[in-house]
Amino acid sequence: MQAAFTAVAVVVAVALFASACATGGTGARDEGPAHADAVSGADASASFAPTPAASASASKVPDRTEAVRLVKADPAVSAEVKRALKPCVSDDYPVDVTYGDLTGGPVDDIVVNVLSCGDAVSVASYVYREQGGAYHNVFKTEEPPVYAEIDRGYLVVTKQVYAKDDALSNPSSENVLTYQWVSGRFLQRYNTRTDYGTLGGDEESAAPDG
Repeated sequence: MQAAFTAVAVVVAVALFASACATGGTGARDEGPAHADAVSGADASASFAPTPAASASASKVPDRTEAVRLVKADPAVSAEVKRALKPCVSDDYPVDVTYGDLTGGPVDDIVVNVLSCGDAVSVASYVYREQGGAYHNVFKTEEPPVYAEIDRGYLVVTKQVYAKDDALSNPSSENVLTYQWVSGRFLQRYNTRTDYGTLGGDEESAAPDG
């Protein structure tokens, strides 16, 4: 009887957890299913594998405040980012949090962009994946200004490039890197570069299908 009661409790808990994962966060929304086509490592110019240490319990999908705790407890996050991650006003932390399917797991992945308070520039981006009841860091970039989003199952990372005398509002160029989750890691599939202030000077690679 006790075993049966435990099994029912587990089923109910899983149902509640799945319901909680259906709620969205701030930032971009996932607009389609993840692409899980198998490709070889030779097709990518960069890849990102999970960190071995779990960062937080996955008993429920973290809200903005819990996402901040996730980043602060993450050993993969630099000390500089952790020191800068402070509330801008009251307890309002400068983070954008997005939930969606990037890795094909049973629980939504979490994309966290850490922003600066003064000008709201994204200084770092992270992706967390649930595995074994805890969230693991499976992607990070800490080269500002940078911003990560979910687009039709792809991880799209935008990086602004500044020349020496560029104003913050006027970067010289922009790089858009598109990653796909393949065989337990993110592989870079596309790289689009746009040079501002030139005519016909854009250098673009093919866009992903779909």
